Amino acid sequence: MNHPSQAVASTSLQPLWSPDSERIGGSELARFAREFFPAGDPSTLEGYRALHAWSLRDRGAFWMALWRFCDCLGDPGSVPLIDSGGMLEDRWFPEARLNYAQNVIRESKGSDEEDPVLVACDERGARETYSRSELTRRVIAAARFLKSHGIGAGDRVAAVLPNSPCAIVGYLASAAIGAIWSSCSPDFGPDAIRDRFAQIQPKVLITSIETTYNGKTVRPIDRAVAVLPELPSVQLLLVDGGAGQIAPSIRDAVPCHAWEEVLECSSTEPWVWETFPFDHPLCIVYSSGTTGAPKCIVHRTGGVLLQHLKEHRLHCDLRSGSSMLYYTTTGWMMWNWLVGALAADSRIIAYDGSPVTPDNGSLWRIAEREQLTHFGASARYYAMLDKAGYVPCRAVSLGNLKCVLSTGSPLLPETFDWIYRSVKRDVHLASISGGTDILSCFVLGNPCAPVYRGEIQCAGLGMDVRILDEHGASIRNRAGELACCQAFPSMPIGFWSDPEQKKYRASYFERSPGVWCHGDWAELTERDGFLIYGRSDATLNPGGVRIGTAEIYQQVETFPEIAEALATCLKQDGDEKIVLFVRMVAGKRLTDALEADLRSALRQRCSPRHVPTIIDEAPDFPRTISGKLSEIAVRNAICGMELGNAGALANPESLAFFRAWRATSSQSP
Repeated sequence: MNHPSQAVASTSLQPLWSPDSERIGGSELARFAREFFPAGDPSTLEGYRALHAWSLRDRGAFWMALWRFCDCLGDPGSVPLIDSGGMLEDRWFPEARLNYAQNVIRESKGSDEEDPVLVACDERGARETYSRSELTRRVIAAARFLKSHGIGAGDRVAAVLPNSPCAIVGYLASAAIGAIWSSCSPDFGPDAIRDRFAQIQPKVLITSIETTYNGKTVRPIDRAVAVLPELPSVQLLLVDGGAGQIAPSIRDAVPCHAWEEVLECSSTEPWVWETFPFDHPLCIVYSSGTTGAPKCIVHRTGGVLLQHLKEHRLHCDLRSGSSMLYYTTTGWMMWNWLVGALAADSRIIAYDGSPVTPDNGSLWRIAEREQLTHFGASARYYAMLDKAGYVPCRAVSLGNLKCVLSTGSPLLPETFDWIYRSVKRDVHLASISGGTDILSCFVLGNPCAPVYRGEIQCAGLGMDVRILDEHGASIRNRAGELACCQAFPSMPIGFWSDPEQKKYRASYFERSPGVWCHGDWAELTERDGFLIYGRSDATLNPGGVRIGTAEIYQQVETFPEIAEALATCLKQDGDEKIVLFVRMVAGKRLTDALEADLRSALRQRCSPRHVPTIIDEAPDFPRTISGKLSEIAVRNAICGMELGNAGALANPESLAFFRAWRATSSQSP
C-alpha cells in the first residue's frame, strides 16, 4: 500500500520563477533543440516532452547529436549505439576514441587562453588563479611525470587531497594517460581510506602536507601515510607542499617526490594526446559503505564526458563566460561533476574549507567577488542558512547569478521559498538528483521552463526515468520507486573485483529485472516534475503505509527551536513505529508543549500516519563522510541490528546515544 505523499508537493499552481523569452531563446538547450529537433520547444511542457521522447526513441541519434553539438574531440565512429535489448548488454560508441583530459582543458572558443579558468580559494582567504594554458601545462607535466615512472593505462592513481589545484591536475593527468583516478577527502579517517583504496590497490598515492577546516589544521599526509603499510601496491608517493616532511622510514620504503617536482617535468618532445575507447575506465568512486565495505564503482571515460556535457550545457546553461562554484570535497561525486564543467568552457571555483567559516557569508562573498553565474551546494547547507536567518542578497551583490543548484538530499519547499526570498528572485533554481552510482543526474533542471515550489523540473534528456509501484507498473501522482528503464552512457562499467557483475546486478537490477532501480522514493507530478522523499530503503512503513522521511522533515523545519531532525522506525511485534529524534538549537529544549505542537502539525498537514509514536531529543546524528544523515544507522542501533561498517560514518561515536536509548526500557512504547 502506498501513501499518496502530498506533504511535500507544491502548494501553488503558480511558478516561483519563469524565464523570459530572451533567456529561453539564447539558452544552450533551445539552441540544441533548434539544430537537432525543432519540434521540441524546451520552454513548453509538450515541447520538452517531445524533445525528451525523441532522446529516448532514437537514443543513438540523440547522443551523437550531443557529441557534435559539444564539438567533442576524438572520433565517435559511425555507430553511436549497439542496441542489444538489455540495459547491461547495450554498447555505446563501440568504435569511439577520445581523451577525457584533452576535452576538459581544450582550447577555449570564447575567451582568451590567459583568462582565469580555475580559481582556487580557501576559508583563510587565499586565492590563486590559473589560466587555461597554465592548467594545460601543469596537466601535461604531471602526465609526463607519471609516464616516466612507469604509470600507464589501467593503473590506479589514488589521492587524499582537499579540493585543490593539485587534485584537479592529478585527476586530469591520470585521465590523460589512461590511468584510473580515485580520491578521498582529508576528513576521511584512516579506516575509511583503507576500506576504499585497499580494494583497488593503487600504484600512486598523492597527498598534501596540510589544509585547514573550520579554523583547524588538518594533515592529510598523516592519514595517507597511516594506510601505506596496507597498500603494498603503491610505488610512488607524491606530496603537495613538499616531500621533506615524510619520515625517513617511509621514504626508504616508497619513492617520494614533491608535487612541485612533478609540475616541473618537461620534454623537448611535443605532447601527443593518446586516445582511448569510450568504455575505458576513467575513475573509481565509492558508495557510502554504511552497510558493508564501500562498493568501488568504476565509471567510463566517454559516458562521464557526454553525460556531464549534457547536464552542464543543456540543463544548467553553462557556456563560455560562465563561472561556477559547487561546494564539495574530493570524496563526493559532485567534485568530479564540478571539474567536468571545464569541458563546457566554463570557469570553476575550487573552494577548500568549511562553507561557514569564518561566518555564514563565506561562500557568498566569493560569489560576489568572482561574479558567479552558477552557485551550488547541498540542500542541507541552504536549510541551515535559512534556519540561521542569513540573507545573502542583503550582504552581497549577486547581479551575475543565473542559477542556484542543490543536491545531496531533497530540497524542501520552504527552502525553495528561502532561495527566492533571500538569494535572488530572478534565478533558475535547479534542484538535481542522481548519485555516485551514475556520477550524474536522473532528474534535474530545465533553464527554459518554470520552477514550481518543491519540484525538480524534469527528467534528464536521454534518461528514461519512471516511478514504479510495487508491481513494477509506471505511476504518477503517488510515491514509488525511482527507476530508469533504458540504458544510458554513464551507467558504470561495474564494480571493481566483480568480474561476473553479481554485486552490480544485485545492487540495481534485482528489484525489477531489466530495470535500474535507484533506491529513491519519489513521485512524478502532472507537470512532469519530480518530488524526492528520500531513500526507499529508509522509508517508513507503519501499518503497511510507506512514508518518505522528507514529508516529516518538511514540517519539522517550520519549528525554529529545532536545528535538525531524523525520522526512523522501531520494529516491534511485526510492525513499524515511527520514532522522531530532534536536535535542538542551543539553549532550547524539547518540551511537552513543543512535542504536542509537532504532533498536531504532522497530523493536520500530513496525516495521522505521519505522527511519530515517540519523539525524543538527541545530541547529534550519525553522518556519512559526505555529510548525509544516516537514517539506517539510527534504525539499526535502536533495533539492535548491526550497522555493518561504522567506519563509513564521519562520527560513529554518535551511535552510542542511540544504543543506550534502546537499552532504556522506558523507551519501549
